[in-house]
Amino acid sequence: MHWNRPCPGVPVMQCQATTQRPSILRRSTARFLLPVVAAVAVSVMGSAGVRADSDLVVKTSTHSVKETIDALAAKLKEKGVAIIARVDHAAGAKTAGMSLQPTELLIFGNPKLGTPLMQSNRTIGLDLPMKVLAFEDADGTVKVAYTAPSALISRHGVTGQDKVVEAMTKALQGLTDAAAGTGAAAKQP
Repeated sequence: MHWNRPCPGVPVMQCQATTQRPSILRRSTARFLLPVVAAVAVSVMGSAGVRADSDLVVKTSTHSVKETIDALAAKLKEKGVAIIARVDHAAGAKTAGMSLQPTELLIFGNPKLGTPLMQSNRTIGLDLPMKVLAFEDADGTVKVAYTAPSALISRHGVTGQDKVVEAMTKALQGLTDAAAGTGAAAKQP
């Protein structure tokens, strides 16, 4: 019996067999998917930075990936910003029997800034809460990357929220500069 069509020759409404995939397939697919997505994201960024047509802000960190994300999380907590999740993509890759250089994602948000944007256009919820990725390049350089708030506004057609975008941009620049230990202005390709 094939799980896509458990009752050959029988109308679908009369078939009593389950059409769900076995749970082992669901688990193995989930364990495989996360590291693959992370690997593709990092390979697209490459060691030389990101594509010139991207809306990413990328800067170099003087710390390890873990130290950078730890510092960012501490700064966010200090400012009262909610930490939603921390994703260790390298650990996810390891569970799938694959290797990935250190790569961590921090997801965080401030409803006072995000809600007005979502009131303008709910699809921006696909990109909110904000995310910052720290990753180690093939040459060992640690990078910090995030999507520029102006790109999110443009992508979702949000208008009339210039003050919110300005606040988000300033906050992300300052927080990521502090976490990266550089204090340098962001490099925007």
